Amino acid sequence: MGPVVPVILAGGTGSRLWPLSRELFPKQFQSLFHGESLLQSTLRRAAVVADSSPIIVCNEEHRFLVAEQCRVAGTPWRRIILEAEGRNTAPAIALAALEACASDDRSLLLVLPSDHLITNLKAFADAVRRATQAASEGGLVTFGIRPNAPETGYGYIRTVGAIPDGSAVPVTAFVEKPDAKTAAAYLASGEYLWNSGMFVFGARAFLDELSRLEPEMFDKVSQAYSAGKVDLDFFRPGAAFLQSPSRSVDYAVMERTDRALVVPAAFDWSDVGSWSAIWELSPHDECGNHLSGDVVAVDTHDSYVLSQSRLVGTLGISGLVVVETADAILVADRARVQDVRAVVDRLKTSGRVESVSHREVFRPWGSYEGIQQGERYQVKRIKVKPGERLSLQMHHHRSEHWIIVRGTAEITRGEEVFTLTENESTYIPCGVKHRLSNPGKLVLEMIEVQVGAYLGEDDIVRFEDQYGR
Repeated sequence: MGPVVPVILAGGTGSRLWPLSRELFPKQFQSLFHGESLLQSTLRRAAVVADSSPIIVCNEEHRFLVAEQCRVAGTPWRRIILEAEGRNTAPAIALAALEACASDDRSLLLVLPSDHLITNLKAFADAVRRATQAASEGGLVTFGIRPNAPETGYGYIRTVGAIPDGSAVPVTAFVEKPDAKTAAAYLASGEYLWNSGMFVFGARAFLDELSRLEPEMFDKVSQAYSAGKVDLDFFRPGAAFLQSPSRSVDYAVMERTDRALVVPAAFDWSDVGSWSAIWELSPHDECGNHLSGDVVAVDTHDSYVLSQSRLVGTLGISGLVVVETADAILVADRARVQDVRAVVDRLKTSGRVESVSHREVFRPWGSYEGIQQGERYQVKRIKVKPGERLSLQMHHHRSEHWIIVRGTAEITRGEEVFTLTENESTYIPCGVKHRLSNPGKLVLEMIEVQVGAYLGEDDIVRFEDQYGR
């Protein structure tokens, strides 16, 4: 049996958890439970059962978030593979399989989405052990969760007859998300499992099946991997990746192979796919509510209320989800939260930035947060991590005033280099090269006032950047 290599799929956007989850900071990076993000809990879970560091596949825009969360979790990675554009799960897994085979053709891949929650690590490790045994014998193995309700938000896996405990069993069919009546029939039959979207298979076995079933995808991904380049901590596939068909691993391989097996899993599992799921997974008060943040709830029952930046008061409500962030508020019936994506789609159609980013936007050097904006001016709060620095840059259309609130700043302004500390300030004229650095051991916090005819983020000319942007 070859080494077990975790493959973490971290490219999703989690639109059903808007407004907390946004395109630039989706749900896998959010700390929803136990003080760690879903990605970090996935990394910790994988480390329990794996023989090597993980291969992580993610969106290019999330690359520094992934690297930072790995560092905070103390998890070294084997490779972070960047997708310039998501092509669904089958091409992403194929890239990881090629990477694993480059070191050991016998590698077994443990494929895990980065945004799931599993609480029983012992049961998880036991299921992985059974799956790796079946995969070492040539099977392409998925994990099926025993349903405890007629859930319409999951796909299902059908087996032959009653589902036994223990070893992997053959898959009869993969079934799309059903309506409520069909889901109830699946539950009553005892022949169906929820499709968890997690897999174990040999890297070479997966590639062989992909080559047979999806030859164009296999060819394009192989070309992309061969032409890929290492960039800082990351691996960028070649341009052929964008020419690959965009298909899920279920559709491309698992539904069509004759080697598909399923391990019935005994661990508690959730794909954390909606606010209703988060309410179910969270502790409740005596009224059935989960209240987080500055919340005053009167005559409120069976509701999820989250406040991040201001007081939220509720009165006489039941079965609702209320989520408040600095720039958006969601109020929804718990029975309708699977449809939150419709709100996000409306925002995108309207060109609203609230579907893409939070008011605080994270960068590899720290973050910036919009505080106030008006005609010809904008105010931001900027945080720079110790030892980090922004690019050497220039703006054509705006000047900037910088006021240091906390920490020490090293300023490059034209030919000058000087240091500022708390309660000191400087002025960056339009058209002058400049750079902000943090030479200290504490986070640098600064207020920036921009003034000019155009204040967009694309008015940046970079001359030097340690992050390769």
